[in-house]
Amino acid sequence: MKKFFLLFLVALLGPAAVFAAGRATRADYVTRVESCEAVLQEFMSSPEHAIPQEILQQAQGIIIVNQFKAGFFLGVKDGYAVILVKKPDGSWSVPALLHAGETSLGFQVGAKSIETVMVLTDPQTPKLLFDQRFNVGVDAKAVAGPKAAERERDNRPIIDAPVLVYSKSKGLYAGATVKLGFLSRNDEANHVLYSTDYNLPELLYSDWVQPVPEVVPLMNYVRDITR
Repeated sequence: MKKFFLLFLVALLGPAAVFAAGRATRADYVTRVESCEAVLQEFMSSPEHAIPQEILQQAQGIIIVNQFKAGFFLGVKDGYAVILVKKPDGSWSVPALLHAGETSLGFQVGAKSIETVMVLTDPQTPKLLFDQRFNVGVDAKAVAGPKAAERERDNRPIIDAPVLVYSKSKGLYAGATVKLGFLSRNDEANHVLYSTDYNLPELLYSDWVQPVPEVVPLMNYVRDITR
């Protein structure tokens, strides 16, 4: 009976059940990083969703979130994210994996997946993740960021928010307050990905962990678009 229930759970929840059961491999974590890189590239290649260059130049951190519905009947959203931060010398950290909890964007009801890019303009905001759980829009003000197609607007009041949110959805207006559920550190995944015992603070703010080849393309892309 227990085996049948586990198989049913996997069929119902898909990837979420596999990861929750602790079966994720290093290859799975590499896929998460690569998929987040693809999400960012898709945002930047779309006139509708592209993040303005002046926003990216002020970025102190970037979080890329990929979420999905865990079940048709349950309607629970789960997913993962990566975070990179800009160090004091101007270089970018290795990407660190995060858990991404349920969102509360009502206009996305019915969506099979939710892709979001958060630009952090405050160097202190990423450190909120050190306390294990960070509620986006609660622990730090989060607003919908201006898009490249909206250059005629005066976006200074928006840019001053510590978290600028870009989501592939309709109804998200620049400057609107956003609450996106929670993010939390995933030290276990990072231990496997980087073959290290160091945790999120060391990954983001030290030079003790060297990038593995699979994360270099994302690091290079973030460096290039934030120049």
